Amino acid sequence: MESVCAGNRTGGSNPLASAIFCCIIETMNESVIELKGITKRYGYGDTESFALKDFDLTVKRGEFIMIMGPSGCGKTTLLNVLGLLDKATEGSYFLDGEDVSGFSSTRQARIRAKKIGFIFQNFNLIMDLPVIENVALPLVYTGHPKSARLMQASSALARFRLQEREYYFPSQLSGGQQQRVAIARAIVSDPEIILADEPTGNLDSRSSRIVMEELKAIHEEGNTIIMVTHNPALTTYATRVINMLDGQIDTDVKTVSDQNLPKPVSERKAARRSRRKSGRRR
Repeated sequence: MESVCAGNRTGGSNPLASAIFCCIIETMNESVIELKGITKRYGYGDTESFALKDFDLTVKRGEFIMIMGPSGCGKTTLLNVLGLLDKATEGSYFLDGEDVSGFSSTRQARIRAKKIGFIFQNFNLIMDLPVIENVALPLVYTGHPKSARLMQASSALARFRLQEREYYFPSQLSGGQQQRVAIARAIVSDPEIILADEPTGNLDSRSSRIVMEELKAIHEEGNTIIMVTHNPALTTYATRVINMLDGQIDTDVKTVSDQNLPKPVSERKAARRSRRKSGRRR
């Protein structure tokens, strides 16, 4: 960001306009996640091991980050910490500028329900619930009444062309369809952050491409996506690629500059709220 703004200040004919431009870009792409000194330790003494060790990471709004690395390097542990499913042994986790690392599990669960969507390699669907009720599950934790939950879930499924299978059970769907149901479940509560752990790991190449195109479309709407993968071919979808090794970042490469990231979803939500308010005033 500094290099971009510096370039505008020195290369632009209007220094004031350049400075304003930089402020706008910085506001649009401010950090949504910041990890400081995160350590996840298991065992003690001779049995002590680290899944994450003094790990620092800043995530800008609208990034699509791919995390790669060998098995056991800490990728899934990192996702679990980011998703408030696991607590670090040491360090601080700032989400939207708020240190959530010390919050109670109940408060973390409320934040998770509103702000974070999850996509898993094994889909994690409840096999004896129909598809629509699987998708509606995250809305239970946000206090939506059942009728509203089902309507919102139906709308999410329509986006993935699955509305005709709303009352199928997961076992009646293909692997690719089950993963698209899982993506619908991840976005049904309109979270800003999507965490995906090997979402194409159990899919064939055609289904993988469909799932990645869906994630690309979600990202282009302004969602921040952090995805673990072992497939280097998928990094073409990323705006940033991080390779991990032994619980730390080995390499960190941005493929898209901050000013070219999509408009954050939070701005889209604010515009939608503003339109609703103005409609009520009329």
